[in-house]
Amino acid sequence: MVHSSRTPKSPFGPHQINPWKGYIQVKATRFGRNAAIAVIAAGALALTACGSDNATGTTGGTQSAAAGTKVTGTLTGIGASSTGAAMDAWKAGFASANQGATVQYSPDGSGAGRKAIIDGSAQFAGSDAYLKDEELESSKAKCGPDGAINIPVYISPIAVAFNIPDVKELKLDAATVAKIFRGEIANWNDPAIAALNAGVTLPDLKVTPVNRSDDSGTTTNFTDYLAAAAPEVWTDKAAGIWPATLKGENAKGTSGVVKTVTDTPGAVTYADDSAVSGKLGTASIKVGEEFVKISADAAAKAVEAGKAVDGRAANDVAIKLDRKTTVSGAYPVVLVSYHVVCTTYETKEVADLVKAFETYVVSDEGQKTAADAAKSAPLSKTLQDKAKAAIETIKAKA
Repeated sequence: MVHSSRTPKSPFGPHQINPWKGYIQVKATRFGRNAAIAVIAAGALALTACGSDNATGTTGGTQSAAAGTKVTGTLTGIGASSTGAAMDAWKAGFASANQGATVQYSPDGSGAGRKAIIDGSAQFAGSDAYLKDEELESSKAKCGPDGAINIPVYISPIAVAFNIPDVKELKLDAATVAKIFRGEIANWNDPAIAALNAGVTLPDLKVTPVNRSDDSGTTTNFTDYLAAAAPEVWTDKAAGIWPATLKGENAKGTSGVVKTVTDTPGAVTYADDSAVSGKLGTASIKVGEEFVKISADAAAKAVEAGKAVDGRAANDVAIKLDRKTTVSGAYPVVLVSYHVVCTTYETKEVADLVKAFETYVVSDEGQKTAADAAKSAPLSKTLQDKAKAAIETIKAKA
């Protein structure tokens, strides 16, 4: 036990687990669909907050998140692989500030994470897509009458990353990207690509699109962009599962698609920019009349153009992105990754542990830690305040 001793204005500013009574279920391995489930005694989950009923009752920011009331216990999450570098940094920072507190996270994909929070096999989910209305309704069985809520924790551009020898940069518009991933452009020296890249020597090399094989929030965001910005070419609806009718290679997780492209000359994929390096090049995307280079700042500008999702509770900070924005300098192929948490947990100990970790994640320190590790864009002050207010509404059953 531990004793506590950036552009137009937008609403977001600029720039049950099973009801634990005796045990917690935790993913035993980090990767793989068939990961074993380990059972950890509930005695490992313990905390006290002397003088306060709320482990995160002080105001937000670095001081309260990392150096305020300490908590102990094991926190379990499942979800997006895109935030891998940021999650590793958050786990280390939180554990350092809270001796005896451990965060276990299995990056099985956004879809797996949302399923886990709904069926009670995780304490929180990481998801690059907010809960759908039907998922929100289903979450009420394990998360209480108000269900689960979406808390934005991470903003990052999705790179169109390619392996073309001697080519590190390309300019592409939405329609050309859509044709590439639909298999309608066979070679990299196709006239459609050449017309956008005067002066670039393009090889007569086969284009090999590589998509995610798992239910992926990155796929949801990427196909949402294509469906909105190039509807005449991308005729499929946005979804976390890649269209089965399209040909190409596939791999599981962010690391899987990046490795496949790295090993395959001519291959191209979509992936969180934090995972793209080495021999891979990236595309600048046409927005209005300009081509915008991928960057955290450009991603943040695109998020500024978003708006709150209609019909959600005040403490649900889900964002509807404007994929067709023409804001100068905005990069619209962007993802906002959420931590999906219950509004009501079985015990106060569980609720306070979740609140403590999430408060750290959205704090100034947590956001800087993620940016340093993953090239992500920190939450704007306004969005950060909304996230903190949402976290404070998490409670235990009466």
